[in-house]
Amino acid sequence: MPSLKAIRTRIGSVKNTRKITRAMKLVSAAKLRRAQEAIVAARPYANSLTQVVSELAQVAGTESHPLFEDRTAKADHASKKAAIVVFSADRGLAGAFNSSVIKKVEAAVESELAGFGEISLRIIGKKANGHFTRRNANIASYDAAPIGATALQLARETATRIIDDFLSGKVDRVYMVYNEFRSAISQGVTLKQVLPVVPEAVASDAAAGSGIDYVYEPDKQTLLANLVPLYVQIVLYRAALESIASEFGARMTAMENATKNAGDMIQRLTLQYNRARQASITKELAEIVGGAEALKG
Repeated sequence: MPSLKAIRTRIGSVKNTRKITRAMKLVSAAKLRRAQEAIVAARPYANSLTQVVSELAQVAGTESHPLFEDRTAKADHASKKAAIVVFSADRGLAGAFNSSVIKKVEAAVESELAGFGEISLRIIGKKANGHFTRRNANIASYDAAPIGATALQLARETATRIIDDFLSGKVDRVYMVYNEFRSAISQGVTLKQVLPVVPEAVASDAAAGSGIDYVYEPDKQTLLANLVPLYVQIVLYRAALESIASEFGARMTAMENATKNAGDMIQRLTLQYNRARQASITKELAEIVGGAEALKG
């Protein structure tokens, strides 16, 4: 059985750890609120842009912009190339936030992307970069995980890279893997195709083929030439915001659980300490009584 001093030292250590985890939970909760506000502000714009691009694509035709072209159907397995934009975090202590993204990427390579001869990674976040670097993966680029102030610039740079790769034929399809924010305690890892752009189904009169169309100024092709690259950028920007909020939510939940576990451990150690102290006192009393009886004899 450990000594009383060792148990007291352990209790003090766990109490210090509980202070840290409780502080990290409070910090993550405050940052999560701001991250949620950023997502709420960005979603209407992203949804409206998606609708506009989808309507234009259905009216003008997917052949009206090169980012709509699906080249994978014409290529054989060996020549098809794909890229995955991976959103992870720079730090741990966030539960399964990083490991879930890594597992999703590895599973996608074995299933959804099994038909591609070459797969490259554009990694955002230190944790995923460290994992795939140790496994000698084909990493095309690495950037630090975004924060609220850098998310838009990072989305612009990443969009420019993947668009250049797609137009030059370096890749035939681009996906992204990120944690989609659902609530403070729930995040879902999502695999989404970015390029070629797949217009979503829209319920407009023009898309329904009723013969009603809009007057576009400038023309449809010019609008698409400007809006489609912007759409790719906004898709990445939204994923970055979702990842940021998911990280704070996962860290808040993980630190809350750690704080609770530390409290339970302190209770168990305190009970162990009291039992050991009681046993020590009982032993000393027994020795005193035994000594007194020996003196009487």
